[in-house]
This record gives sequence, structure tokens and C-alpha cells, in this order.
Amino acid sequence: MRRLIMWNLVTLDGFFEGPFSWEIDWHDYVWGEELEQFSIEQSKSADMLLFGRVTYQGMAAYWASEKGEIADFMNNIPKIAFSRTLERAEWNNTRLVKENAEQEVARLKQQPGKDLFIFGSANLSSTLTEHGLIDEYRLGLTPVVLGGGNPLFKASPTRMRMELVEVRPLKSGCVILRYQLERK
Repeated sequence: MRRLIMWNLVTLDGFFEGPFSWEIDWHDYVWGEELEQFSIEQSKSADMLLFGRVTYQGMAAYWASEKGEIADFMNNIPKIAFSRTLERAEWNNTRLVKENAEQEVARLKQQPGKDLFIFGSANLSSTLTEHGLIDEYRLGLTPVVLGGGNPLFKASPTRMRMELVEVRPLKSGCVILRYQLERK
């Protein structure tokens, strides 16, 4: 059975982007050799990426013309864009799913293969979290307070207790935190 891992950089005040869509210039505060190596390392355990519409469009616009090992990974790995409004998904190796994200992800998790990753995509992540489909939350805690923006974790009627799996501090001040739902 495959695992679904959510990976995001997040600010100290809990935002994954600023007040405007795709406002992530603060990623540059921590991007460097260590975070790049971590990204390459974790890419080796993945064989598919999942995106909501906004993140899909931003990632496609950015990575389609980039070069290097991470760009090769991003451009070549199979991807799914979940959107009710997109007419087509044109980024290399992308399939569009318009309905029932939770059913499609549950089906994908039952198939053999490597890990599934979801980047950005806070609304999609919220839906998948609600349905208990995310197996691990990987957060790159970035030493910045934005004071406002789009929260990574959306309001929910359910409290989730997490169990710490790993802490990895980087020289940039970023701390990689790995969590899974607390086992009862």
C-alpha cells in the first residue's frame, strides 16, 4: 500500500503562502544546498505528485522551463491535478481529475508503488486530511512571521493529535518536521 505524504514549507505563524495566491518569495530565505538535497532525497521515494488547481498552475508555470535534477523530477514524474474548473492539464505527465478527490486518492493508495506526495494545495490537503488519507505531514518550518496569508491547515471540527517522527534542523534556520497521526 502506498503512503500519501504532504510536504510544505510553512511560516512560524502557520502560512504556506502570503495574502496573495502564490506569494512564496519567503521560500528564498531557506532555500539552499541542504534543502535542495532534502528535496532530491525525498523525491526518490515518490512516484506521483498530487496538486490542487492553484498549486498545479503555479508549479507548471515555474517548473516547465527550469533545468536541473529537481526540475527533471518535477517535469517527468506522473502528476494528478484535482480541479473542477480546469479544462485540461497540459504539464508533462499530468492527468486531470475533476471529481471525488478522496475516492481517487484512496484508490491510488491501494495500488502498488512508491509514495504519493502533495505539495502546496492546502484546500486539497484539507479534504484529504478530513478523510484520513494523509499518512505523513512533512513541514519545513521557516523562520519568518508573515502576519497574514493562507493557512496551511484549514479550520476543522476535528482535533488531530500528531506524533513526531523526525526533526532535522538546517543551517538556514529551517527545521524539517515529520509528523504522523498519533496512534491510539
